Amino acid sequence: MKITNFKLYQVPPRWLFLKIETDEGISGWGEPVVEGRAHTVAACVEELMEYLVGQDPRNIEDHFQVLYRGGFYRGGPILMSAISGIEQALWDIKGKFYDMPVHEMLGGAVRNEIQVYSWIGGDRPQDVGAAAKEKAEAGFTAIKMNGTEEMNYIDSYSKVDAAVNRVAAIREAVGNDFGIGIDFHGRVHKAMAKILVKELEPYRPMFIEEPVLVENLEAFKEIASHTTTPIATGERNYTRWGFKQMLMDGVVDIIQPDLSHTGGILEAKKIAAMAETFDVAVAPHAPLGPINLAASLQVDACTPNCIIQEQSLGIHYNKGSDLLDYLVDPTVFEYQDGSVKMPKGAGLGIEINEERVQQASEEGHQWKNPIWRHKDGTFAEW
Repeated sequence: MKITNFKLYQVPPRWLFLKIETDEGISGWGEPVVEGRAHTVAACVEELMEYLVGQDPRNIEDHFQVLYRGGFYRGGPILMSAISGIEQALWDIKGKFYDMPVHEMLGGAVRNEIQVYSWIGGDRPQDVGAAAKEKAEAGFTAIKMNGTEEMNYIDSYSKVDAAVNRVAAIREAVGNDFGIGIDFHGRVHKAMAKILVKELEPYRPMFIEEPVLVENLEAFKEIASHTTTPIATGERNYTRWGFKQMLMDGVVDIIQPDLSHTGGILEAKKIAAMAETFDVAVAPHAPLGPINLAASLQVDACTPNCIIQEQSLGIHYNKGSDLLDYLVDPTVFEYQDGSVKMPKGAGLGIEINEERVQQASEEGHQWKNPIWRHKDGTFAEW
């Protein structure tokens, strides 16, 4: 079997889909994108596919080695996101060729379903109590929200109080057995993060995510000393090597590799295995499209330390198109009692509606994340 061609589709709301075709008539789909850098990643995919056309798509490990190591410069969001989407599509092809789900080729299923969480509150969180109650009534058992708006190195305690009050409102609305993930989004600096994690602890969050930017990894240990709440991070880490030091330092409780950024399915499986040796859980990051979620579920299915799965249905970014809109059969992601069943179909376990994708790609998108500034005009982390 040989790779013969590929197609890229930039589709709303902010996604990039890749289709890889073979001479056996089997095609695979991947989702290679950096949010806000779709054109750049598409160019990288095109460059990498020059090597892959004519190759056997089943030799996934070797292709990863060549694409990752063969260009001398390694890692980073653009290259790794391009590789991730390509690698997902290769697994999709291989699974369809052997007529089995990807997770069967990675050791087989260890679970029948996995808990999912839903986003609430938007970029600047508001009305989260009512939104959390609405999700609970829809059957979800956990949510995630942005913890705060922009926050300076040293900032007002009114912002701390506002963040605490929002979480308190959620806890009051949904009770004690509902999971609350609080995403600091890298917006917070060390001094304020120490205050926030301590003040939020009485409301028993499920986890605190990205309390500071991951490049400030040395600060995680100090922040962790101020709380017993589990700390999560990893959406902006790439490959095993990007997770190596944080696992060795013992500063996180949950890692969050993104299957469209970190290197793809097998790389995420290797990262999860590393984490297991440090007694660290995995919760794949997935605020993107259906292919990214399908790839994530394949890893969830065969990975014992995966604990919960993010998904983007109804997320505030999804304007015009949503998670299920490009699927032939959207029931593959049917959520019941706050969980989703493990996929049973061959490959990634989904069928993409290519006609719908082609139509949407004519519209395309130019999605960019907002640029925020503090009151004094200095740049603020979004």
